[in-house]
Amino acid sequence: MKRKMTPKQGIAGLKNHFKNDLVSGFSVSLIALPLCLGIAIASGVPPLAGLITAIVGGLFGSRISGSFVTISGPAAGLIVIILGAVDSLGGGGVENDFEGYPHALGAIIIAGLIMALFGVFKTGKVGDYFPSATVHGMLSAIGLIILIKQFYPAIGVAAPAGSILEVAAHIPWALRSAHLPSAIIGLVSLAILIVHSRINLPWLKKVPAPMIVLLISVGLGAWMNDPKVALVELPHHLLGEGGVTFPSFNKITTAPFWTAVIGIALVAALESLLSAKAVDELDPYQRKSNLDKDLVAMGSSSSLAALIGGLPMISEIVRSSANVNNGGKTQWANFFHGLFLLLFLLIASPLIELIPLSALAAMLVFTGFRLSSPKEFKHMLEIGKAEFIIFMITLVSVLATDLIVGIGIGILAKYLLMLAKGVSVFSFFKLNAKSPENSKSLEETVIYLSGPIHFSNYLLLKSRLDNALKNKTSVILDCSEVSFIDHTVMNHLSVYKKRTKLEGKNLHLSHLEHLKSVSNYPTAERHG
Repeated sequence: MKRKMTPKQGIAGLKNHFKNDLVSGFSVSLIALPLCLGIAIASGVPPLAGLITAIVGGLFGSRISGSFVTISGPAAGLIVIILGAVDSLGGGGVENDFEGYPHALGAIIIAGLIMALFGVFKTGKVGDYFPSATVHGMLSAIGLIILIKQFYPAIGVAAPAGSILEVAAHIPWALRSAHLPSAIIGLVSLAILIVHSRINLPWLKKVPAPMIVLLISVGLGAWMNDPKVALVELPHHLLGEGGVTFPSFNKITTAPFWTAVIGIALVAALESLLSAKAVDELDPYQRKSNLDKDLVAMGSSSSLAALIGGLPMISEIVRSSANVNNGGKTQWANFFHGLFLLLFLLIASPLIELIPLSALAAMLVFTGFRLSSPKEFKHMLEIGKAEFIIFMITLVSVLATDLIVGIGIGILAKYLLMLAKGVSVFSFFKLNAKSPENSKSLEETVIYLSGPIHFSNYLLLKSRLDNALKNKTSVILDCSEVSFIDHTVMNHLSVYKKRTKLEGKNLHLSHLEHLKSVSNYPTAERHG
């Protein structure tokens, strides 16, 4: 079977794949438009902020990105951290006159620079450190928070203040107070998204679900003609009142400002790394992103966007997946996606302002549900009880505290469980690995592992593998003396094995027979 020729980058890529990337960029922009608006509104900032982020990400970020088919822009996963930042710095939303918005922009600028420094100092590999269950728990918690908070605008009711549990407790009251026309639009929008994802009709799949939602919701809103149906509001003059907002650093000496900076930098960097790695798996050419370069691109682009009122950006997986499915070949698809969004903003604002907010909220409810669906809980339980416990601890901790503290608690719980299983604290950041000094084979080498292998010493193992495969075409991991391998490592090694095979090299795991798997899941935890 003839291997596909990898698309060229730069101007050569533009010439060779202009049509593919242009068509895909346009298709993705139709998906991105409502999502950018909805994410901004849910983050407590003007809808324009979301469009600015995607435009800057496409026009600027795509030119310096370290990935190939990713689409950059605002992400639903950052809603929680941005809303928290805006609220702590003065208040978000129209009801608070977006008081905290300029101060949050200042925090985003500094967070973006820190994120870029992560890339400069080549910390992209740190994305492999976090336990898999902790990451899944964080994402599911984010999904639940989005789902609960966006349920209110989806039925035309203002969300109450308070913790996420307090907000959830008010849902029965909200149902009694729902604005019927808004609720109908929200429910119809949600139904379209659900049906579109389940019906396997090729002609229907060619039309993005968000675009169908926009067309029908705008039609419903016009037909109902109810002044209480809230619509998107965009500035009529970008540089006038209500237009581009510039950052403020007046609260740079306060604790909430730096809490926002740290939270945005860490969560945005982690999400971008995870998304870029996931999109690499979707790339039909199996190209490998330069994660450090991608961090520099997303960080610097976030800072640039915030200078003119935008949100932080990441390499977003849903839009990137759509780009792959629509035939995008190079980062020029991301560029065109940003260019089309700019054109929509400049010439189609009156049409955008016909979009009901309840339809945008319904899209985010759907996104939140996908992040925290019952399938995710079932999946984690299938992997193993230990993974499910860490998953639940992280999820509950994020809901009870915040993202950063919740992730920290999840990681701490992982360490405690490892201690309970007999893993020594001295092995947390130590790898017992040996290789023969004088290998007889010019093509193959063996790495003899012993003791526990887990998420916090995987980076050391990965470094050994990378170095070994520079000089050899095949590496054997001899696990005869290994006492414990956790799911995170098994999962990483599975991905690493696929990657090396595509590069014409091989990774073999041998002598695992003495380790007992905790479940039937292929990459489940194993112990002696």
